[in-house]
Amino acid sequence: MILSIESSCDDSSIAITRIKDKKLIFHKKISQELQHKNYGGVVPELASRLHLEALPKILQYTKPYIKHLKAIAVTNEPGLLVTLIEGITMAKALSNSLNLPLINVNHLTGHIYSLFIEKEAITPISVLLISGGHTQLLELYDINNIKLIGQSLDDSFGESFDKVSKMLGLGYPGGPIIEQMAQKGNEHRFAFPIPLKNSPKIEFSYSGLKNAVRLEIEKQNLNTQTMYDICASFQYAATTHLLMKVKKYLINSTIKDFAIVGGASANLYVRDKFTKLTQKLNKNLLLAPLEFCADNAAMIGRVGVEQLNQNLYKYNN
Repeated sequence: MILSIESSCDDSSIAITRIKDKKLIFHKKISQELQHKNYGGVVPELASRLHLEALPKILQYTKPYIKHLKAIAVTNEPGLLVTLIEGITMAKALSNSLNLPLINVNHLTGHIYSLFIEKEAITPISVLLISGGHTQLLELYDINNIKLIGQSLDDSFGESFDKVSKMLGLGYPGGPIIEQMAQKGNEHRFAFPIPLKNSPKIEFSYSGLKNAVRLEIEKQNLNTQTMYDICASFQYAATTHLLMKVKKYLINSTIKDFAIVGGASANLYVRDKFTKLTQKLNKNLLLAPLEFCADNAAMIGRVGVEQLNQNLYKYNN
């Protein structure tokens, strides 16, 4: 088995994955959302201290599996340095004390492999990764061959939701709040600009849209219905931007399978819109289970299995 650790932001998580069949044997996550809510976003130093408390507590549950371990996997990039170090320190200590290989896992690769928890990987596959920190369009051929097609020039898709929520005083995390508010709103009341609408390039941008929303908020005498309508109109513009750029790519791509991953892929409005797009273009849409969209150690363990099988690891001596 592989023990995997995730601490790249504000979720402390540890998992145990069986190597031979990729079965998830154990998984536990402790979220810090309540602790960061009052600050309107993640406070890195606070997150680091909370990881220091939470990770050892979760590790206690893994004692029955220690004797079966063949490797330790840990997120080592990208993420908040002060939170990554908590997971890496634990992983190195376990690697040294148990004399096991240490597998460094890229967090974004983890999100791609959230599609394949307890499954064989499907390749080649096109992947739209949308999270609080990243918006990227990728092609996965194997664990050693991931091609970047396009990415955000500024804010990420998920980050823009957090910032609009903060502008409206709705709290953190913004994604679920905006999605819920938008269900009661008129998405066509405010004609927010669709970013890079006339650009032929496969790239993303959310800073201009975010600024347009800010200006509209400042103009309005906000009431509940207006806030619903702003959320709905923003979500429409933000998602339409994704759809337009991904459609440009998919029309010219020979890859049959397409997936959406990352924390923001849990948005049901986004899922519905891309379901319709991929059906229209005769593409096969893959979606990670909702419980594995956000940061988690299960996806890190799944990458760990892949890297162990291809000898992509080192001993922590």
